[in-house]
Amino acid sequence: MSGFVTQMYEVFVCVGVFVFANGYVNFALNKPAYQQYPLTTDSIYDASNAVDERKSDLRWNGGQCALSRSGQTATWWVNLTTIHSIHHITIYFTTNNKPWGPSNWRTKYFLGFSVYVSNTTDILQGTLCYKDDNFTLDTIPAVFNTTCPVHGQYVIYYNERLPGVTYPDGYSDRVASDICELEVYGCPATGYFGSNCSVPCPDVNCQYCHIETGTCQGCKPGYKGHRCELACDEGIFGTECKETCGHCRDVSHCSNINGTCLTGCDAGYQGDLCKTPCDRGLYGSECSETCGQCRDLNQCSNINGTCLTGCDAGYQGDLCKTQY
Repeated sequence: MSGFVTQMYEVFVCVGVFVFANGYVNFALNKPAYQQYPLTTDSIYDASNAVDERKSDLRWNGGQCALSRSGQTATWWVNLTTIHSIHHITIYFTTNNKPWGPSNWRTKYFLGFSVYVSNTTDILQGTLCYKDDNFTLDTIPAVFNTTCPVHGQYVIYYNERLPGVTYPDGYSDRVASDICELEVYGCPATGYFGSNCSVPCPDVNCQYCHIETGTCQGCKPGYKGHRCELACDEGIFGTECKETCGHCRDVSHCSNINGTCLTGCDAGYQGDLCKTPCDRGLYGSECSETCGQCRDLNQCSNINGTCLTGCDAGYQGDLCKTQY
């Protein structure tokens, strides 16, 4: 018996150490939240109730849950304000503090729900973390957990009952986003992974790596490739190498990271990125030349000073600097 107790103690200690050492934090706490079709303008039902860490009272009118009007679609999201490395998401549904399952009339409103992580509020641009196509009134949990090791700024709860679609038995005719709490757990800093968020991503130019395995999921600005080992092609820079360099004097000296033209701009342009034309009335290298007596100063070429619509009276030449 003593050996059994000792073994149980060892298991308890191991589990306890793991939980204690876990470095995941809830990013969603007190972050901006939104819900489609709010029930009323009264704050007692506000979307923010689902990110305030209060979940002791799961009644619809207990002041701790976000409530919406029912409709064909239901959307609720939280803005984490920056891109985070997510591990798992937990949702507390509104139960009215009553037994969950077929006897609870609210259960049917949650069947078929989805959870997305996105960098925008558009689920079509996000990653589907979970889509319920298996739960029934008997099996859907009142507190739902899903592991979703991705990166994103918005976590979106979505459900629908669309016209012309046949849904399984037990599903409601309409849906609502009645959530009492939604928690988003992960590493507090990007570039790290592991259960205590202390291991740097193994690839040097990796900005976001899988929170469990360390596999790179997103490169630092200026890099691409499976392991972020390649710099952006010449003339391209930024996150995912999607930005185009400006009018650099030498495009091979455009920073692949932030697009700065390291040796200056072509004639007619200014600024670190060389994307801004010279100010009105100026042109040329470093915008150091002054336009002549153009008929319309707005039509003085910022590149070579040519007066595109001709000269003022008394002046001639392409630059309208010669009197006659």
